[in-house]
Amino acid sequence: MRKRIVALTIAAAVLAISLFGLPLAAGVAKYFVDDQWADLERAADSAALQIADTLADNPGSLQLPGTHDHIDLAVYAPDGRLLAGNGPATADQIVGEALSGKPAQDDLDLAYAIPVTDGGALVGVVRTATSNLALYSRIGLAWLVMLGLAVAALALTWLVSRWLAARLARPLEELSATARRLGEGDFTVRAGRVGVPEIDSVATSLDTTAERIGDTLGRERAFSANASHQLRTPLAGLRLQLESVLDVPEADARGVVQDAVETVDRLERTVDDLLTLARGRPRASEPADLTALLTEVEQDWRGLLAAEGRELRVVREDPPAPWASEEAIRQILVVLLDNALRHGQGAVEVVARDFSGVLAVDVGDQGSVNEDGMALFARRGNGIGLALARSLAEAEGGRLSLARPSPTKFTLHLPCDDPGLAVG
Repeated sequence: MRKRIVALTIAAAVLAISLFGLPLAAGVAKYFVDDQWADLERAADSAALQIADTLADNPGSLQLPGTHDHIDLAVYAPDGRLLAGNGPATADQIVGEALSGKPAQDDLDLAYAIPVTDGGALVGVVRTATSNLALYSRIGLAWLVMLGLAVAALALTWLVSRWLAARLARPLEELSATARRLGEGDFTVRAGRVGVPEIDSVATSLDTTAERIGDTLGRERAFSANASHQLRTPLAGLRLQLESVLDVPEADARGVVQDAVETVDRLERTVDDLLTLARGRPRASEPADLTALLTEVEQDWRGLLAAEGRELRVVREDPPAPWASEEAIRQILVVLLDNALRHGQGAVEVVARDFSGVLAVDVGDQGSVNEDGMALFARRGNGIGLALARSLAEAEGGRLSLARPSPTKFTLHLPCDDPGLAVG
């Protein structure tokens, strides 16, 4: 690209110099030719005025006036003889024309002749001439200077075009490198700004594309990780239900199948919730149905805990309706209950209560944790459940925290009035 810009710039400069320089060169040549004829005419007129009296009275004592070095002056008698000066020994064509009483010039030999009169009588002819070489030398020197200026202009154009090509090509090369890194999967890459509106517009579009692709891929990765975590427990429960039919042939298969269907419904609901959350659904515009959510908790988790010989208690202490998405609340409770099932001990208690106008949901068991809050909610490998739950709570304007390490109790706070309320 740089070579192309330089070549196009040089070509444009050559065209511009040619369009301007060739007519100028012709004008300069014409100027020198016209100036040379003017010099010849002035020299002839001046000499005629100075020698007119001498030619009429005493031609033998004729003395020629001085002229420019490049002009030859000659004086001829009325009969065509050369009286003085540098010129043909006898009258040539233009001298002959001048002897007839009118000025004459020879464009080929650059000669000019005028008649000299005294009292109306022709007394002689003054002839001036110059060398073609002298004229051509002046024109050639002027053209050489013009050519040098043209070469200097082209050299300067070449330097400017190289600088301009670098200034234009470098941002485009950087954009190309940025696009290449983006294609290789680096969605954090950002293009620089160079102050050229068109290039900066492309850079802005590329940055926007990278950000959108990165966000989309991030949501897809988060969905994959969250889905694998959130579906593990329901799938394990479904497996136990189906294996129970194989282990006990006389068991009520219809009841087990009904439970399996309910588990599949729960799996489907979980997938729908995660898809909704991964798509960046805006914050809820109306209160969630907390009663229905707590009923789901009882139906979905009582059997799973009972299979482990543990009890589930759901307590409602006149809780207010939270202003948050039901999908987010459901998945937060799933994480907390799954954590209690997998790592806790004894009975699990879910308490929904009013906390100074804010919904507080406590999920506790008889176990204990040995990590502090920061480490507990950190996303590590497959241990993403609590980190996911906290991020969902914060996205809804709430907060999830470890209220007590032993016996373990987690508390979820959610706003109940204004969706933008931040809980302290």
